[in-house]
Amino acid sequence: MIMTLEEFKDFVKTGKPLDTEEIHQFMDRMSGEARRITFRLNSAYRTPGEVRAVLSELFGYKVPDTFRVFPPFYTDFGKNIHVGEGVFINACCHFQDHGGVTIGDGCQIGHNVVFATLNHFIEAEKRKMTYSAPIVLGKNVWIGSNATILQGVTIGDNAVVGAGAVVTKDVPANTVVGGVPAKFIKSII
Repeated sequence: MIMTLEEFKDFVKTGKPLDTEEIHQFMDRMSGEARRITFRLNSAYRTPGEVRAVLSELFGYKVPDTFRVFPPFYTDFGKNIHVGEGVFINACCHFQDHGGVTIGDGCQIGHNVVFATLNHFIEAEKRKMTYSAPIVLGKNVWIGSNATILQGVTIGDNAVVGAGAVVTKDVPANTVVGGVPAKFIKSII
């Protein structure tokens, strides 16, 4: 039996390990499709409208007309990214979106940001298995260049993640975090 996109999305919501042959075949197939589309996106200059058209194909829905991306853009899945109005993503960002990445209205994403919704188990005998958890950005979040956002993290409205930060836990609304791992720096008033 061939797994469908909706079956996969439902399964990843359970948080169970992605450890069956059916799941691995599905992920490989989807990765191939995502790479074909992103290679086309990243191979030549595209107007903003052309970029949105290619990303609509990649994401599986029509992205907002206010969505802006500066390629290159990378993903190994692509079908579990959801963007709001007025989102900007700068060049060279990487989305490992199997577990889901939601970006709220007005978010600004700097160069080379990584969204990683998959992780491996620590135990050596289980390390080849992965599990997922979603990443959610509220409205008007600013992610600085070279930051990494890990699986299961929610970043509240108006928060700022400093350049180079590694975000391993939730970030409250109206705060600035930075460092490795990211820690509270100050409140935004």
